[in-house]
Amino acid sequence: MKFSMLTILSLTCLSLAACGSSPTDRALSGGGIGAATGAAGAAATGGSVGGGALLGGVIGAGVGALTDEDDIDLDD
Repeated sequence: MKFSMLTILSLTCLSLAACGSSPTDRALSGGGIGAATGAAGAAATGGSVGGGALLGGVIGAGVGALTDEDDIDLDD
């Protein structure tokens, strides 16, 4: 169950991490989106909400910082 939740969280963060024009913008937006997704996922599965938010935020910020604005273009 934890692996599938981590997979869903990672895919969600990856798909939304390119929101911003600089690596800092993408890291901040990815961290916020990841934290919200992680907290919601943990709450839905009965896990630690704080732990889910922390894990989601770290993954989201990392993915956001490592992606390029041209990797995922949501305007197309």
